[in-house]
Amino acid sequence: MHTSANIVAIDGPAASGKSTIGRLLAEHMGYLYLDTGVMYRAVTYVVLQRQIPLEDQDAVTELAYQLQIDIQQSERDDLNGYRVYVDGKDVTQEIRQPEVDAHVSVVSAYPGVRQALSLKQRRIGLRGKIVMVGRDIGTVILPEADLKVFLDASVEERARRRYLETQTRDDSILLDQIFKSMVERDRIDSTRDIAPLKPAEDAIIIDTGGLSVEQVLNRLIELASSS
Repeated sequence: MHTSANIVAIDGPAASGKSTIGRLLAEHMGYLYLDTGVMYRAVTYVVLQRQIPLEDQDAVTELAYQLQIDIQQSERDDLNGYRVYVDGKDVTQEIRQPEVDAHVSVVSAYPGVRQALSLKQRRIGLRGKIVMVGRDIGTVILPEADLKVFLDASVEERARRRYLETQTRDDSILLDQIFKSMVERDRIDSTRDIAPLKPAEDAIIIDTGGLSVEQVLNRLIELASSS
């Protein structure tokens, strides 16, 4: 399939559908799919492995700069179609451990870590043939992206989606808990000093509320082929 969009940036708040849509779009285009959250997971995993105190912001930030983190398209039948390497070691499975889940938000909140990983994300993105997903891709990481999309939905709709998703793993979590957590996450993401969550000026904003995954995907395929 011919497409003129070499770099696609997809941003949006939690549970806006960006990860699902980004992965499917990359698969359709034969591109690398990179959810930038995996790089924060990679740093968190090494922090825990090396027993660096999580509260030591300087040490965690220094580590984020030092680590060689790379994302490559996978030849295997992986769920997300990519493998994550840290200093040459494949850590794709390790970064999904519950211990990493529990601590990644602390690591990702450090401004120095965000700056360090932004440089690494940009390096990977400029290779081209990539769909990169996050919260500051079109505004900070890859402002020159050929296509910038900001997926959004009401916090009620996003909380409902996340609730349905979590029910398959843990039916003890209440919808109200998820709603309150998401409101707080939105507040933090949109008010932080470095790279606050907001659409790029030239981003195409799509409200995914009431739309099926297929409808959103088809819209992005159409946009990517005409960018």
